[in-house]
Order: sequence, then structure tokens, then C-alpha cells
Amino acid sequence: MKKILLVEDEESLINVLTLNLELENFSVDVATTGTQALSKFNDDYSLVILDVMLPELSGFDVCREIRKTSQTPILFISAKGTSTDRITGLKLGADDYLVKPFNLEELLLRVNILIDRQKVDLGPDVFKFDGHEINFKTYQAKANGENINLSKREMELLRLLIARKGEVVSRDLILDTIWGKDQFPTSRTIDNYILNLRKYFEKDSRNPQYFKSLRGIGYKFEIN
Repeated sequence: MKKILLVEDEESLINVLTLNLELENFSVDVATTGTQALSKFNDDYSLVILDVMLPELSGFDVCREIRKTSQTPILFISAKGTSTDRITGLKLGADDYLVKPFNLEELLLRVNILIDRQKVDLGPDVFKFDGHEINFKTYQAKANGENINLSKREMELLRLLIARKGEVVSRDLILDTIWGKDQFPTSRTIDNYILNLRKYFEKDSRNPQYFKSLRGIGYKFEIN
């Protein structure tokens, strides 16, 4: 049974969400403050559902602390629905942001999408190849003698390609795993991320050794 940490201080919402998540066969633990959330959190959880406005520590602060050590999916739920709030949450490393009041079916759909993404085996937290080093926990890499800070999606794409090194990874799998089925980036979006990875790791980005494209099919990470 998958475990979810629900971080919320509104009792009526806690009761509704707990009941419906348990009906979906999830095990739910509840924290009602930011500090309680951090004391309860561990990597046994498949998902954190996190309110922004909490006693003691805000949801943004909780997200920031979790992301220092874990890539467990985080879904923000909040009455703070401005574009600035959403961008802040996503920049801190959250995977999704849902504004209150929300449709319960939509929340359950997003929960299942985020948890399904974790079914892909994404490998170790540190990966080294040909003098390069990638740390998936710190979002940092060392490549071609430089220290690089990578975005969350760059890291997710790297981890997926590396986990399936030598295999062609289809565009559909990349979109479903990293962006989710409820978002609609274009193929050009993935191309731009691949271009970024080539700039970081390839000696000649126009003649890639590691990150290869197969036109109309997908992408492949290769090392000798």
C-alpha cells in the first residue's frame, strides 16, 4: 500500500481527503504544522500533499527542506493561487500545484499521475561517467571542469535517460514520466532540454557522443 503524507491544518479538508485517499487504497498520515511535517517525513512516502499556509513553517519552507534530501513527489494544495505563488512552488521543486477550492476527482487524478511516475526505476542518486558527475539529490553536476546547477526537469530527464542507457526512450514515455499526462508540452520542448544537456556534457554539442536523437522516435543516452 502506497503511503501519502497529508500536510494540512483544516480539519474538514483533512477528513475528506483522508477518506477519499483511503478509498483509493492509499495509506494516509497527517501532519497539521510545518514542523510536524518535517519530523514525520521520510522516503517511505510515495507522495506529499502539502498546503502552503501552515502554522510554524510554511509549505514553501517544508518543500525547500524536503528537496535538500529527497525527490519524493510533492503536490501543493493552496488558496494562494496567483501565478507568482505557483511559480514559487514549482521553482522550489514541487511537482504540481492545485488551487483551492479544487475538484476532488482532479486531485485524485493528479495524485495517481504523480505516483505512477515513480514506477520507473530511476537509478542511483549519484552517477559518474567519463569524468562527469551528476548528483540527483543536490541538482548539481560537474562536467567538463565546471560546476553546474540544473533545473528539476533537466535532472528528471537526465535520470530517465541514464536509467535506460543504451535504449531508445520514446517521446511519449518522456512526456508521461516527466511532464505528466495532464500537461501538454510540445516535442520542441524536449528538444530544447536535450540541447541543454549537450551544452553541459558534450565536448561538441553538434556531434553528440552521449545524448543522441532518433528523428521521430525518441532519444538515447550512450556511453562506452
